[in-house]
Amino acid sequence: MSLSTSSSSSSSQPVLAGKAAFVTGGSRGIGAAIVRRLARDGAAVAFTYASNEAAARELAGSIEAAGGSALPLRVDSADAAALVAAVDQAAKTLGRIDILVNSAGVLKLATIDAMSLEDLDRTLDVNVRAVFVATQAAVRHMGEGGRVITIGSTNAERMPFAGGAAYAMSKSAITGLTRGLARDLGPRGITVNNVQPGPVDTEMNPADGPMAATMHSFMALQRHGSGDEIAGMVAYLASPEAAFVTGASLSIDGGFAA
Repeated sequence: MSLSTSSSSSSSQPVLAGKAAFVTGGSRGIGAAIVRRLARDGAAVAFTYASNEAAARELAGSIEAAGGSALPLRVDSADAAALVAAVDQAAKTLGRIDILVNSAGVLKLATIDAMSLEDLDRTLDVNVRAVFVATQAAVRHMGEGGRVITIGSTNAERMPFAGGAAYAMSKSAITGLTRGLARDLGPRGITVNNVQPGPVDTEMNPADGPMAATMHSFMALQRHGSGDEIAGMVAYLASPEAAFVTGASLSIDGGFAA
């Protein structure tokens, strides 16, 4: 399954033909949309999932049936050793890693007097530490032209309701980590960017859920986004067209933070 390192291409090839991608949290929601889009654009994609093996196998099967390449790996992103092992396994199977997408995330909502330290630690372990761990592991297998993309949140810019302090803090940390990593990795020709979605129609945050109307009232475009719309921005950042974009936090939130 090792990929060719040939630089030859033709205009008929998909934009990511010959590239290898690793996506955390890729079996459902935004992550699954990103896996599908990167595969459609020609990349071989390894992706992690925490528990739903059936969904992961179904996603991989649909990509392979369409002529693509997908490798599902069961990993809890909070387990640093397991996450590093998965990155290394993907790099060995695919030959290298050109694109890392940190999409795994958790959402624990509680006001300061009700938030447990266990939930705080889980939030930081998955939403922040795992991003650092996966990036550190992936860039060992990444050459010039590599891409690191993290799925943050518009809540880094605006948290308009109670109970989201820990989550907003974790996503704000990603903005600083993105800027710092861009400086670290720029000399190697690797870009690092942060995509900040607003409300997106997923299992975790359905467009017809109990909070939907409230969230829409904060937005310029009063609707949920789709996973495919987020994946489109990720695909741009992964493409050659975004070679001069790094250290950026790009909102795709329907004007939630406007």
